[in-house]
Amino acid sequence: MARETRLATDNLIAPLFVTEGIGVRQEIASMPDQFRFSVDVLVEEVATLHKLGIPAVALFPKIADALKDPLASEGRNPEGLYPRAIQTIKKHVPEMMVITDVALDPFSSDGHDGLVMNGQVLNDETLDVMTQMAVVQATAGADIIAPSDMMDGRVGTIRAALDAHGYTDVAILSYAAKYASAFYGPFRDALDSAPRQRDDIPADKQTYQMQPANVREALREVTLDLDEGADMVMVKPAVAYLDVIFRVKALCDVPVAAYHVSGEYAMLKAAAQQGWLDERAAATETLTAIRRAGADLILTYFAKPMAQWLREE
Repeated sequence: MARETRLATDNLIAPLFVTEGIGVRQEIASMPDQFRFSVDVLVEEVATLHKLGIPAVALFPKIADALKDPLASEGRNPEGLYPRAIQTIKKHVPEMMVITDVALDPFSSDGHDGLVMNGQVLNDETLDVMTQMAVVQATAGADIIAPSDMMDGRVGTIRAALDAHGYTDVAILSYAAKYASAFYGPFRDALDSAPRQRDDIPADKQTYQMQPANVREALREVTLDLDEGADMVMVKPAVAYLDVIFRVKALCDVPVAAYHVSGEYAMLKAAAQQGWLDERAAATETLTAIRRAGADLILTYFAKPMAQWLREE
């Protein structure tokens, strides 16, 4: 009766990784109990999550190196792995909300979220590519488009493109405050999407992702994305940025999401495997803290076990 903050399955979004092949369920070494799924196995996993009451999945593609190029062309291929995965989920588990990622890095041979030229990531030139990707994803059946790149102006550009193509009901979840964090490593392992180590491209993403020391900047970024038409906004990562979540929640009246990222997940899993932490208790406390800070939605790799644990309470 006295509990002030409640964590429910409705608050959870499950990130999932899709890869080519048939019957593939490949564990990610740096993310215990997380897998790359081929489309056929992915649908089975989505159906299980739906039965547990999880309302949405966030889908990320592992693209073969042979299909990557500097223009991220495969991200605009309507017959590619990503749209096929979206279509298959919506065909077999139509009630599950599908959130798709709009960024170039999974498809780029440079490993950046934008186009790279002369050692710089190009903002405006990237927007046209992103809008084409968003339309391909919406056509495939995506319910929510989630640009994760941090290019300036992309929410408004994507909104205009979706509306022009008749996808007025497709929502935009903006990665509005995405920090240049040290906690993304396992995710980049899962997709092989880290910046390539070459002299002609930036070594990191600090020119477009946010500096970890800043919070007022996050509020400016959120305000800009809301003005451009974002339906929801996200703070990423979550645990190290609870104060940012709190400030963003106070600022806006749209749903606020937080991404409990791969490094934050991997730390808890590693400690639990060593017997240093109780995994269920630590994960529950962590996700409750993210909710307490103000997150309405939590993207977390603990979504499936947490949904199972909540059923046992």
